Amino acid sequence: MKYIVYNQQGKQVGTTLLPKEIFEVKINPDLIHQLIILQMASRRRVIAHTKGRGEVRGGGRKPWRQKGTGRARAGSIRSPIFKGGGVTFGPTKERVFKKKISKSMKRKAFFMILSAKVKNNLLILLDKLKLPEAKTKLMAEILKKLPSKEKSSLIALPELDKNIILATRNLPKIETIQTRDLNCLDLLSFKYLIMPKESIKIIKETFAKR
Repeated sequence: MKYIVYNQQGKQVGTTLLPKEIFEVKINPDLIHQLIILQMASRRRVIAHTKGRGEVRGGGRKPWRQKGTGRARAGSIRSPIFKGGGVTFGPTKERVFKKKISKSMKRKAFFMILSAKVKNNLLILLDKLKLPEAKTKLMAEILKKLPSKEKSSLIALPELDKNIILATRNLPKIETIQTRDLNCLDLLSFKYLIMPKESIKIIKETFAKR
């Protein structure tokens, strides 16, 4: 499959071949939805936490003797029935929201999203992406000339490039990520995927089944 390649001035400089097994996969919305729910659950942070009777302070001494007082037996004032005691069945940090899915399903859903980007012309391939210095102005000028026109975009870098990362972080709706760290949730969070054509090889090596 041939796909257009642009230079940093936004001009077409040729075409490149996209691997059919990665960029021409039949789309299954249910599988993609399943994986997105899984990723969102895995990223969920557990904040709410209440202390049980073993975590609250105090209660080392038996509050009153076992018999002869006419009162019910009590072993600790940190029992949930007392004020200042532990909480019964409250939310705790031990909750786990992570879900599991097979590697083959995860890989397939990832390729489906890449295929959808290609099908809808939301993938922008560049012959190269380099900056002489970490200047936001330079990066903004490049993005303005590309078909994405500074709209919501994820830039996939073939390797760590501090100049591009620093030049991009102040631009709204623009994020950078290393190609080997690409995932479904990040791909769907941005309209366009921008990457140098070297990234295709990294996707193939990292995600394609060997």
